[in-house]
Formats: sequence, structure tokens, C-alpha cells
Amino acid sequence: MTHADLPSLEEFEEAARDLERVIERTPIQPSQHLSEVLGVEVSLKLENLQRTGSFKIRGATHRLSRLTAEERERGVVAASAGNHAQGVALAAQQLGIPATIYMPLGVPVPKLLATRGYGAEVVLEGATVDVSLALAASHAERTGAVLIHPFDHRDIVVGQGTLGLEVFDEVPGVETIVMGIGGGGLIAGVAAAAKAKAAAEGREVRIVGVQAENAAAYPVSLEAGEPTTITTEPTIADGIHVARPGAVPFEIIRDLVDEVVTVSDDDIARALLSLLERAKQVVEPAGAVGVAAILAGKVRATGPTAVILSGGNIDPLLLQRVVSHGLAAAGRYMTIRIPLPDRPGQLVQVSELLAQAGANVIEVLHTRHGQGMQISEVVLQISVETRGEEHRALVLEALRAGGFRPEIVPD
Repeated sequence: MTHADLPSLEEFEEAARDLERVIERTPIQPSQHLSEVLGVEVSLKLENLQRTGSFKIRGATHRLSRLTAEERERGVVAASAGNHAQGVALAAQQLGIPATIYMPLGVPVPKLLATRGYGAEVVLEGATVDVSLALAASHAERTGAVLIHPFDHRDIVVGQGTLGLEVFDEVPGVETIVMGIGGGGLIAGVAAAAKAKAAAEGREVRIVGVQAENAAAYPVSLEAGEPTTITTEPTIADGIHVARPGAVPFEIIRDLVDEVVTVSDDDIARALLSLLERAKQVVEPAGAVGVAAILAGKVRATGPTAVILSGGNIDPLLLQRVVSHGLAAAGRYMTIRIPLPDRPGQLVQVSELLAQAGANVIEVLHTRHGQGMQISEVVLQISVETRGEEHRALVLEALRAGGFRPEIVPD
């Protein structure tokens, strides 16, 4: 993207004015915990509280508002497993545009119901979002509907960039802004808007992007100098599970984003748990990667820092699993497997050792069935609460000192 093609500050400001009747101006919340971890003042931009539960309504509304009357008559089509679907559906409802959304089979029920609730026609087809996107593209060719891409369009980038203006205005003297990257629409818009705003005030702002390490297409693409398709692995951060950067956002990110780091699923689970306990915020995994990067020591900052919590649409069942995983990753929960001789009193001894070590028992399974067991053996599988990594190590050592052979069962 040439300098002339880069969205201007005036474009972002005009888009922000146009969006006022549709979006919420989401709050900023100081984080004492993250400030202590990073060593500078950290604030959270609560875009998880946005209408439809994520920032996607910004780009979708701006994109649809710029359609011609003839394009609006033809309707729009999109593909998404959640946030983009809801954003397009609500934007289309607000503007009176017919909308068809392709969603993959197995999409979480709350996201499906919300998308339908905004008035869109939902087509459930395809095993993945990529398949749904191909079906949406075919629908566009067949019917003439306008395909609304989730990130690879200039109008989408400008709409998302309005979030950067809010952060810049609401965090006095902000020097660093941290957020997740999927296809790149959000960070491209925020980087362009915030850096233009900073330049107008004669100062600078750093932009740090965060990807899930199992779907980190940007480090590879930036090194190659062009969008590159990677082979992804499963990640809990499904909202940023993208195998190839968008062509439009890539050009901006290459020139304006200062650093891209990656985090593991364990890092993300810990971040979700921290946000629940300390900030009292329900955030989806993709929306928490900025916090994950700070907690994992991946972010450097020298002044006021803002972290964008980009979405809060998490399925309750996934939240339950993620909380358990986060507790385990933080050393506060573990399940251990202990082979025992099949004679009376063994369970009592284990219980006494756990009590002496201060571990709280949550669940117990005592069985004679299992692979690799001797006829004279039983297996005790027990889940306990612990107070962190050091306490967990002490509990295991207490069991070993008592003559037992505990093994941690992977979460």
C-alpha cells in the first residue's frame, strides 16, 4: 500500500462520527495487576462490551454504509463462525440490507442464535470457516450479493481503526497499544489511526501485535515480505485462527506495526483466568492474547500502555474448560494418578498426606481397571486445588516422601 493509499486521520475521524449511532464507546479500565507485571501503567479497552460482543461491528457497519444503492438492493453475504457474522448481521439490520451468513456446522449455539436474532438468514454448511467462506463467495457469484470479507478490505480496516482513536483519546499519553492479530484488519486500522493521531500531536506510539503460536502467519509473512499461507494447528483462540494474512492489512502492518509476538494456549488460558478473577471481565480467547503476552513477559513498554480486549463471545462450555486449563497452567489445579497396592488403608494415607500438605481434594476416582496394572494393584486418580507452582511441587514431594509414585495427568 502506497503512502497515498494509507487511510488518513480525517477518514478515521469521519468514520467514527458515522458509527456513533450504531456502536458503543466502550470503557477503559485501569489494571493494577498488569501494571505491576509490566512496570508501567496499563489500561484495558473493554471492546468485549461492544454491541455484538466484539469490535467487528465497527468494520462491518462502515463497509456496508459505503455500499451504493444498487449494491444494497442486491444484499450482502458473509462467512464466519461468530463475531464477523454478528457484526454483519446487525449492520445489515441497521441499514435495511438483506444479509445471508454462512456458518460452519458445529458453530456454538449462542453465536448462531445471536446472528439469527439480528435478522440475517443463516446457512449452516461446511466443516470449517474456510469452507463456509468458499460457499459465501459462490453465493455472491450466483446471486450478485456483495461479499463482505472479515478483514481484507480497506473500508473494514478504516472502520476497525476507529477503535484506535478511542484508545488514543481515553488513555492520556499512551505510548504502547497491544492487541491480537488474526487476518490483520483490527491492528492495521488501529495502527494507522493511532499513529496518524500521534503524528498530529508531534509524538509517537508503539503498536504490538499478538498471535496464537499455533496460527502465527504474520511472523512468517513479515519475514518473507508478503502474505504467506501457513499450516495451522488447533488453538483455543479460534477468533484469530487465520492461515494467511489479508493483502490489504498486511501492507499497513508491515510498515506501521512495531512488533509481533506469539503466545501459547496455556498463556491464553492463564490470561482468561486472570481477567475473570482480577478485572471481572468475560473475554474470549482471541480477545485475551494481549494480556497473555504481558503475563508471559513478551511485551516491552516504557510508558502508559493500552491492551485491547477485542471480544467477549465465548461459549459457556468452552469457558468452563478454559478456566480448568488456566487453573492447571497456573499451578492451582492438578489431577494426579497414583498406583497403589490393593490393600486397606492406602486411600487414608494418601488423604492424610494431602491434608498435611494443604491441598484441597476436588474429585477422587478409585479403580482396579486400567492398562498396565498388576492384578494386585489399584489406581487412585485424584484432582486437587493448589496455591501455585511451588505448592504443587510440595504436594508431589510429600506424596513421594510417603512412599507413593504420583504422576500428573495432562489437562
